[in-house]
Amino acid sequence: MATTGTLTETTFDHDVIIVGGGPAGCSAGVFTARAGLDTVIYDRGRSSLKRCAYLENYLGFPAGIDIETLYDRIQDHAETAGCTIVSELVDSLDRTDDGEGFVVETQDGEPATTRRVIAATRYDGEYMRGLDDDAAMFETYEHDGEERETFDRGYADADGTTPVPGLYVASPSEAADMQAIIAAGRGGRVARRVIAETRLDDGWWEAVADGVDWVRREAELDDEWTERATWVEYFDDRHAEDAPVEPDSDRFQRVRKAALDERRSSYLTSDEIADRTETGQEALAGYLDPAAVVSGLDQTAVLDAMDDKTIRNYLGASDGRAEVSE
Repeated sequence: MATTGTLTETTFDHDVIIVGGGPAGCSAGVFTARAGLDTVIYDRGRSSLKRCAYLENYLGFPAGIDIETLYDRIQDHAETAGCTIVSELVDSLDRTDDGEGFVVETQDGEPATTRRVIAATRYDGEYMRGLDDDAAMFETYEHDGEERETFDRGYADADGTTPVPGLYVASPSEAADMQAIIAAGRGGRVARRVIAETRLDDGWWEAVADGVDWVRREAELDDEWTERATWVEYFDDRHAEDAPVEPDSDRFQRVRKAALDERRSSYLTSDEIADRTETGQEALAGYLDPAAVVSGLDQTAVLDAMDDKTIRNYLGASDGRAEVSE
């Protein structure tokens, strides 16, 4: 069971529920799950990405990539980060009785409760109807002489926050609904705000709530920065004066410890970098179709571009390539 933190006794099934498992939803899920939030992604709607014939402007694929392969990869990434993906269509959202969270109702499954919801479906926000004044959340337009309603794509702020506490919108959005790569960026931005507000609920304050989800080389640290005392001094110099609590309070020291643990764990040794690089390359090799690789490059060039251990793992050979030059 997930909770909202130390400042409330309310318990929910999950910390975050994301509606939509395309680029925006999975990108958001990667960030929230990596931040330790129990994250579920519901994905069984009309994906706009799946309507594309082929994708040629998603960074990292110079010749483009077919939609099914990309969709599988982004969902695999979300699951690897710690998300649970549920193939159910969200029918409606309602506030919990105490008003602190949401009840997510699906067409086929059991309802689930969560403190925060990220909307990440492009087409409409009909399932959100009733959470706010419909006049604010929806706008009217005329089509073929008839007046219709649609979700207001300007309803959410740039970081995804809305007038409804705990509800964030990555999509529908004016900023992110036309290109997959922009949608992915929007999802990540919204997720960072969700993470920050989760920390605020847990006693952090705005100046320290924003995390940075990227890693650095440990070799870049000077000797003094390998000591925790240096980091403590740095944190106190930067935040103690403007903190909403006294530096000797339990709250300040708890937040300082959590923030510094996060920062210090982001530095990797050379061995850790090498291990992660090898694992990443092996995972990438596993996504490739051998026939497509061979047809695109001659076998010698392919093998020469890969390290010997990756070749053995990929091809299933026990003793490597016979003619590899050591």
